[in-house]
Amino acid sequence: MKIAVTATAPDFDAPMDPRFGRAACFLVVDDETLAWSVVENTQNFNAPQGAGIQAGKTIVESGCTVLITGNCGPKAFRILTGAGIKIVTGAKGSARQAIEQYAAGELQESDEANVEGHWI
Repeated sequence: MKIAVTATAPDFDAPMDPRFGRAACFLVVDDETLAWSVVENTQNFNAPQGAGIQAGKTIVESGCTVLITGNCGPKAFRILTGAGIKIVTGAKGSARQAIEQYAAGELQESDEANVEGHWI
């Protein structure tokens, strides 16, 4: 399974970015091998609007089935869940730690957005 994690830098040990739509980048991680790759999000980082929607489309296109992030707004939440992607919010620490927490069952799937739109 492929899991996307919001990160502040293209490094598996980088701190998670608490923002989804305006995250610095996404790490796409294979949960079995822990092999990872970077999906840039620079096109949305400073977008005046629509960052969550565009970032949501990027995650859908990446083939991930789970997103781990700090926060996710309502429009991005609809895009992601509409594509069958599970969203886990409230994660903290590094991207690696978030994957480890998820694998250990310490993080739970969200059933709704946890911030309003335009959260920075």
